Parts: sequence; C-alpha cells; structure tokens
Amino acid sequence: MKIVVIGGGAAGFFTAINIAEKNSDCTLTILEKTGKLLSKVKVSGGGRCNVTNARHKPAELVHFYPRGHKKLHNLFKTFSTNDMVQWLGTHGVQTKSEPDLRMFPITDSSQTIIDCFTGLAAKHGVEVRKNTAMNSLIQKNGEWLIETNQETMEADIVIVATGASPLLWSQMEKLGLEVTPPVPSLFTFNISDPRIKNLQGVSFENASVKISGTKLEDYGPLLLTHWGMSGPAILKLSAWGARELNKMNYKFSIRVNFTGDKKPEEIHSHLKSYREAHPKRTVSNYPLFDLPRRFWEIITHCCGIDERLIFSELSKKHINKLIEELTQGLYGVNGKSTFKEEFVTSGGVKLSEIDLTTFESRKFKNLYLAGEVLDIDALTGGFNFQACWSAGWAISEAVSRK
Repeated sequence: MKIVVIGGGAAGFFTAINIAEKNSDCTLTILEKTGKLLSKVKVSGGGRCNVTNARHKPAELVHFYPRGHKKLHNLFKTFSTNDMVQWLGTHGVQTKSEPDLRMFPITDSSQTIIDCFTGLAAKHGVEVRKNTAMNSLIQKNGEWLIETNQETMEADIVIVATGASPLLWSQMEKLGLEVTPPVPSLFTFNISDPRIKNLQGVSFENASVKISGTKLEDYGPLLLTHWGMSGPAILKLSAWGARELNKMNYKFSIRVNFTGDKKPEEIHSHLKSYREAHPKRTVSNYPLFDLPRRFWEIITHCCGIDERLIFSELSKKHINKLIEELTQGLYGVNGKSTFKEEFVTSGGVKLSEIDLTTFESRKFKNLYLAGEVLDIDALTGGFNFQACWSAGWAISEAVSRK
C-alpha cells in the first residue's frame, strides 16, 4: 500500500510515524513544499516546544478549542494528552509540567521533539521529500494521482496535513470539500495610547478585558508591548472572537480592569482606608493593588494627580477618575499583530466533511485530513499540537484497520 502525506509539519510527521510503526508492509512518503521540516514545532514556546498540556480530561480540554469544541470530546478520549506524554516517554522524550499546566520536553528545547520525529521517520523508512509542492490532487479508478512540482505520484491513501494553506484549501474546494474562509486567530491588539506609551514589558498578573459592544470577555495575564497589548488575556479574546473581530476590520474598543476581578466599590473602599492609614504618602510613589510602579505613575498622572500630591489631598474627582481608569479603562484598538511563524487561523475544511472517529473524508475514500487544514484551532498552551497528535493517532488506527 502506497501512502502519501502532504505536509512535513507536526500533524504530518506524527501521523506518518504512527502508521509506519503499526504497518511494516506499506510505503510512506512525506511531501513538504518548503526546505524546512516541523517549522512550527521549532518555534513553539519560544523554541522550547509547548508539546501538550497537563489537563487530561476530555471534558476540560474541549473548552480550549473555539473551533472544534465538544466535537473533539471523543477524539480526546481515544488519544488524550496523557497518552501523548506516554507516547513521548516510550520514544525517549521525557516531559515536564509547568505551573500553568503547559508541558515541555525536560530539555527545554524544541530540537528534542524534532530529533525524535525525524529519527523515528528515518528508522521506519519514511521517505521525506523537501521542496516538493502538491499542484493538484485527483482520484481516478480508486487511486489518487498527486501532481507535484517534481513529478506525478500515485497513492492508495493520501493524508493532507499541510497546516494553514490558502492554496491547499483551494485545491480541497476543487475536490468538492466545503471550506470555512480562514481568518487570523491568536493575535495581539494594536493600541496607540499615551497611557501605555513607553510601558513595553510591563505586565499584569491577572487583568479582565471586555470588547465593547460584544459578549466577548476574558481574563488572565496581560502584557504591554511596543504595539499595544498582548498576553494570554488578549490572545484568548482574539481566538474566541476571531470571526467577529475580522468583521469589525480589527477596529474596536476594549475595557480593561487592571486589578483583575476587583469591583469599583472595592477599589473605593481600599483607597479610603489607605488614605486614612497613610495620609502623608505621595500618591504617585505608592502603587496600590500590586500594580506595576511605572504603570501607576503614568495612570495617576493621566488622572490629573500631581506627582507631589499626598493621599490626604486626593479629591473625590481624583478618586472617581482613578477607579474608572483601573477598572474600566477604555482603549481603542486599531489593527492586530501576528507572529508569522506561530500564526494560527480560524477556518479550514469544515468538520462536517470528515468522520471525526477516523478523520477520513466523507466524500472520498482513502483521503484523510489532520491539523490546521481543518477548521480546528485552540488557545495557547499546547492545545493546537494536541489536536494534531490526537487526529494523527486516529488516522493511524483507521489506516491500520484497512
């Protein structure tokens, strides 16, 4: 049996390796259009590779997938994050869990995962062809014909694992598969505002962010950058609101509570108590609520509080303005920033086009799809990779049964 995998990324390699391990009587070829293999694995987690997540229960996992969600529950029962950790351990890669439940190889190097995958592919005789792009794919007399920029190949089974590829999606549409138009996900918000200017690198442990005029709201660590705001709180919002924010052309307003979940009345009460306890302290020199000092200095200035003003001199107007800025700061967003190498999309081949137990096309026998080519995407934390691992495992099981 001839099997061709289109795409030399996470989903492609993992699928090919597991098919090869379970079937010695097939020939496997991976086609990669670029000169690089496993490029997203290499840059994931800042080069450490956030390979999966320590949450093991499918019911927990599905909540991290804006596209896919509950449809993935049975898939994660079939091959869970725990199964992936065991798989890696069996193949010589030890992992560790961090406090936020992200998991990495203990080497803190993505090269460990790359070496594992490429080494196993070589061990099992998987042929890897770089700089080989698929130009067309047709099924004829039950066999697949793959026209590449090098030659025309024949295959009994084709596995499409190209990641986010407009050209590939176009080819899938030509085959007759329905594709949800892709839009960016996991991006940062571009904000030009004097209140956060020159504060790049300042972070907040837990902030709440709401997109005005929508139901979109989330919380978590927030990071101020050269171009605006980033961090998990922003990235989560960008993922859940990917399609809605695209319709807004990425121009909208957000309200930020830099204190996390503290209510205005709590802030007011605390300010009053602090003023009574420390009346002669200079306001700008004593950040409250564990807020970063640089941010506190600028935000108090923006509230009209002179740098020499002491707490006993805080007026009602000052207090109300400060409470508003800390709990309901309004910021205009004008655009987004994405990281090219870690770019994630919302969209792709619709999940209704495949059997989610095998990831085989419902319209074409012996055509399987895995990874970002499908309309599945997740939040940061190893979840996007886990969708690749679970789908790859399911495909390898289905192919083995044939």
